Amino acid sequence: MELELRHLRVLCAIADAGSVGRAAAQLGYSQPAVSTQLRRIERHLGEPLFERGTSGVRPTRYGAEVVAQARDVLTRADAIGHRPPALCESRTLRVAATNSPMLSGTVSRVRARLPELSVALTSVYASSRIVELLEEGAVDAAIAADYPGMELRHSDAVRHRGIVTEPTFVALPSRHRLRQCAQVQLADLAEDAWFVTPDDGAGWPGVFYDACAAAGFTPVTVHEFLGDQTQLQSMIADGLGVSLVQPTLRPIPHVVVRPLVGSPLWCRYVLAWRPDTVTAEVVEALSQSATAAYRELVAQAPHLRAWASRTWSATGA
Repeated sequence: MELELRHLRVLCAIADAGSVGRAAAQLGYSQPAVSTQLRRIERHLGEPLFERGTSGVRPTRYGAEVVAQARDVLTRADAIGHRPPALCESRTLRVAATNSPMLSGTVSRVRARLPELSVALTSVYASSRIVELLEEGAVDAAIAADYPGMELRHSDAVRHRGIVTEPTFVALPSRHRLRQCAQVQLADLAEDAWFVTPDDGAGWPGVFYDACAAAGFTPVTVHEFLGDQTQLQSMIADGLGVSLVQPTLRPIPHVVVRPLVGSPLWCRYVLAWRPDTVTAEVVEALSQSATAAYRELVAQAPHLRAWASRTWSATGA
């Protein structure tokens, strides 16, 4: 066989989704068809590209290299015939971003790589609104969030690729009855008060309530909260409730962060852009900068590294 663009899109979709089944749904194919295509590609290249585990798939070291090359080829292919007038004229990249700790590191790295490019940021909580801004042409690129089985939807005027899919952890007061547990069962938090962020238009907090229902309970007390993370952690430290958090969160004194048993909740961060205003060079700079920023956050999160070590060891990855 000869590799074609459709094969490269399959590889990137699997890497972004972290699952052959979710990639198949996103591409509009059946899971057996995508699995067969992946096996053919791996036979052609002579090495496995993905490691299979109970929680999905992740690229092997060789697979990560192949996926990176595939992304580059697809970005350049998509850019054929497109001229980005907005950035040619102003060299200002208008970026919308949801709440993400990788934002600062991403922007600083983009500025270092492309010093001639000015970045104008807009903070937008709801990923659904971010898609609207992209569709309207009000922004050029964005960092948004979605959830497994509820992938970001948009028109052909917008493109997207996954940055990272991460498990959701829980933040507890340091005197909490479960503070000594390496992992926490969601069901064991049935009687706790919860801080929950509002509807993000992409599936939250529905995925949270679905996970609670699957664990056999409905939260008794819910505080809707959208604000500063330090303020949230201060209220957790005071024993006012617990909260689901990003696994890279750096806890303040009197707060502990723990993974959930079985990782029932996942979130994916997505880079989205308009190919008519953003060049392939800028897309690559954004993507690689976001990935590097996230890796730096992981390096500063011992609870996430410990979880990853246990999880991948258990699955034999």
